[in-house]
Amino acid sequence: MSDQKDNDQSGKNIAADSQAKSIEDNLSEHNPDLWEFPCQFLFKAMAHAHPGVEDEIVAAIQSHIPGEYSPKVTPSRKGNYVAVSVTFTATSKEQLDDVYISVNRIEKVKFCL
Repeated sequence: MSDQKDNDQSGKNIAADSQAKSIEDNLSEHNPDLWEFPCQFLFKAMAHAHPGVEDEIVAAIQSHIPGEYSPKVTPSRKGNYVAVSVTFTATSKEQLDDVYISVNRIEKVKFCL
């Protein structure tokens, strides 16, 4: 039974690494000439409704863009998910890429916009 659990966890880690790599590839495809920095940026993440998930998301953002943030948290109709919105000043595309990658690595996060 523990072998099955280890295999499930290993598969989850591989899937998470694959998803992070896919996100990195997708982010790097956007034309940086279309961005004008610094700019105000509205970041949104959808996550499983779990106590403290907004704090995890803000901490991931703060690791790249220090500051005090007040996230807006909007629950889904059934309460299973939350949308977490945070506005910050981005100074480069690389900085945004790093934020997206960090937040997407949070287990409870489903996707980022």
